[in-house]
Order: sequence, then structure tokens, then C-alpha cells
Amino acid sequence: MRNDRSFIELRARDRAHALLDDGSYRELLDPFEGVMSPWLGAQGIVPQADDGMVVAKGTINGQPAVVIAIEGTFQGGSMGEVSGAKMAAALELAAEDNRNGIPTQAVLCLETGGVRLQEANLGLAAIADIHAAIVDLRRYTPVVGIITGTVGCFGGMSIAAALCSYLIVTREARLGLNGPQVIEQEAGIEEYDSRDRPFIWRMTGGETRYQSGLVDALVGDGVNAVKNAMNEAIAKGVPAQHRSENYAWYLDRLSTFDTRQQADAEQIKQIFAPEVRG
Repeated sequence: MRNDRSFIELRARDRAHALLDDGSYRELLDPFEGVMSPWLGAQGIVPQADDGMVVAKGTINGQPAVVIAIEGTFQGGSMGEVSGAKMAAALELAAEDNRNGIPTQAVLCLETGGVRLQEANLGLAAIADIHAAIVDLRRYTPVVGIITGTVGCFGGMSIAAALCSYLIVTREARLGLNGPQVIEQEAGIEEYDSRDRPFIWRMTGGETRYQSGLVDALVGDGVNAVKNAMNEAIAKGVPAQHRSENYAWYLDRLSTFDTRQQADAEQIKQIFAPEVRG
């Protein structure tokens, strides 16, 4: 694989290959295992043999690592019972490795619209397991999240992203609790026009999230740029304080915003950026 390729254009399996050391890739529960959702076929949806979740073991810079990549082209990267269980179990096994003296690193390629509506309760339970597994694992090793595009990272998985030790994004990435269509449906098009792409990226795009201090690195789309940022994040080690542990500061900052007005990108940056970025 040429390392100058677009990371965004890679499928989940190729992303995992690109991030692990050459020749070290070993997939767990690959498509030949036939592990797929039992709930999609009954609704006329063709399931996928890995349920859109790639779990790969290998090494990063010679050290044991797991890379978990969500396939955004399958069901919008949505999380169901099987795909969520695969991610949660991989993170739990990595934590167990660390407790047993095997310092296993973890990288998450997050390309997801959140819970799969066809499997809502089961998917939500799996996402809760993922959250708990990240919090457990990040005590031992940095959990690095990567959001590049084109789906973005929304719903309960945006909380998973926020729990990561470090987050890496491109300008094309988006990160938010609710997706644009959901906000428009609930609040109205006057509040949030999901077809206004410049507005959407100004509000939830990678550059705004970086300048707001909600992610740690803004990189170009090339494989090398993403991989270098990942290596730098891992090299930093476990942060003294995770962003999610500083929730009181964020709540205090949010309380200063007048919700009767429509927020814009500059206001978002002003709320968070001065003290975070200096």
C-alpha cells in the first residue's frame, strides 16, 4: 500500500492495515467467520459477514496493538449488537493484556452515525460496554481515536470519542452528539439546516473541533499524516487528566452561553479555545 494515499478513501480493513506495522496484521473474527447481525435479514437488509467492524491485532512500532476500525459504508457505520460486542470485547481483552504485563496499545477508527436503529436497545447496550471498556483501558495505555470522514462520528459513539485519551481529526471529519438530520428533525430547519454543508462543517467539522480544544490533532488526509499523529499520541503516554475528567470545567463554560441565540463557529471557539489552546 502506498503511504501517500488518502486515508479517508480507504475502507476500514485497509485503514487497520495502514496503521499497523507491515506484516503484523492479524484479524480477529474476520468475514470468513460469518459473524453478522441476526436482526437485519428479517427487515430485508443484507447483513455483512463481519457486521462492519474490523478488529485487527498486530504491532505499532514493534509493540503489541489492537486497531479497531468501523466500516462507514455499511449501514452508515452504525453500531449494532454484534459490531458493538466485537469492539467492546477487543478493548476488554486489551485491558486484560495490560493487567497481565502485555502492554497492548489501542487505536479506534471511528466512522459511525451511532446506534443502529434496527437494533436500538441492543446497540445502545453495546455502546455502553464500549464506554466502560475505554475508561478501563485508558488507565494503562493511551486509547487513540481517529475521525477522518466521510460519515463522521455521532450519537453514543461521539461519547466514546470523547472518552479517548487523544483524538485525531482531518478537516473533513465531523464530530457531534446528534447528526444534522436528527437536529433538523427535532428542532426544525430554521434551527439547523442539514443540507447546508458549509454551516454543518463550521459547527461540527474537524477544524472547529480542534480550535475549540475538543480534539488534540488536526492533520491532512494522507496515510502518513494520520499515522504520524497516531505515533505522536501514543508516545505521549497516558495523560495526567483525560478531557472527560474535566467535565466540571466544560459545564461551567457551557453555562455562560445564551441558548436563546443560534450558536456559530466563532462562539464555539470563544467558549473553549482561550484557556485550552492558550
